[in-house]
Amino acid sequence: MLFIVGALAFLICASHVYLNKIFRRGVAIKGLYSYIRHPQYLALGIWGIGMAILWPRFLVLASLSLMFILYYFLAKDEERRMLRQYGETYAPYMDKTGMFFPKFIEKSFTKLIPDTKVKYLLIPLIAVTVTIGIGFILRTITLNQLHFDARDNITLVSILPEDNEDCIKSLDGISNTAYSKISFIQEGKYYLGYLMPADYIMQGMIANTGSDFHLYKKNHTLAMISEWVFHPFSHLRASPALHMAKMHNVDPVMARRHHCPIGIDREYMDCKDCPYRRIVFIQIEDNHNKRVSGKASLSFNIVRKPVGFIDINVQTGEIINMKEVEKATAWGDVPTPAI
Repeated sequence: MLFIVGALAFLICASHVYLNKIFRRGVAIKGLYSYIRHPQYLALGIWGIGMAILWPRFLVLASLSLMFILYYFLAKDEERRMLRQYGETYAPYMDKTGMFFPKFIEKSFTKLIPDTKVKYLLIPLIAVTVTIGIGFILRTITLNQLHFDARDNITLVSILPEDNEDCIKSLDGISNTAYSKISFIQEGKYYLGYLMPADYIMQGMIANTGSDFHLYKKNHTLAMISEWVFHPFSHLRASPALHMAKMHNVDPVMARRHHCPIGIDREYMDCKDCPYRRIVFIQIEDNHNKRVSGKASLSFNIVRKPVGFIDINVQTGEIINMKEVEKATAWGDVPTPAI
């Protein structure tokens, strides 16, 4: 939602500025500009925050903080030019409006930052510290909300919260299956398994489980990205077949059943109540070859390599399919979020 709001607000503000230039109306001081002097940069900042939520990596946060810094100095440069060109009207306008927020909000911030040249060092430092700091806080909150179950050298985490109870049942099924039958699971090494519906749409970000989940290679990439932006949570709970069914106006229930990656197409079965789940396994290693399990599986110092996946009936523990995968995600060398 922030992604959309920011983009729309920027277009509105930009059109306001350029229409004023085209028709020579002078300084843009109406609409959002009657409250803040640079709403277009605020809109781009909101857009950037939305992008950071959609693609949560610290590299994105670092880029976002750099964007905030550049927009601040760009805004200061614009104000100097506007004072030279429209000094008589722009100076009073600056006195009654805030830079990026309404004046009454910015007053509380300006009290904390000295009005000297030091602020040009403090503001970039604050922008980086706050942006990256919030990223660490949100990451910690997310990790504390995830449900982990571990046994022996395997840790399972469920993608969807309603599947939390299935982790224990799945571990029972794996324990009852000799490791020799699961070729990519080896004693003495540690693994993180992501438990998910077999047709979970984003599994290609974890491992290359098949061409159905190479979303960026499909000819419907733009439609899928639009669905992701407008409906980020419902999009993640749906399958590629379901989204394509909606776009082509066919029965989504039948489409999902016909395109089941496990190959189960039973007329009486409702995919929403399907007992089968896919577990994508990642081999995890730390720098000191210590035991790794639980939240530690997603620590910064952990090396993660995809090894394979199994399809399991979480009610009976029966493993009906297993496959080894390449040591990369479906996105190849593109860095993807770990959680």
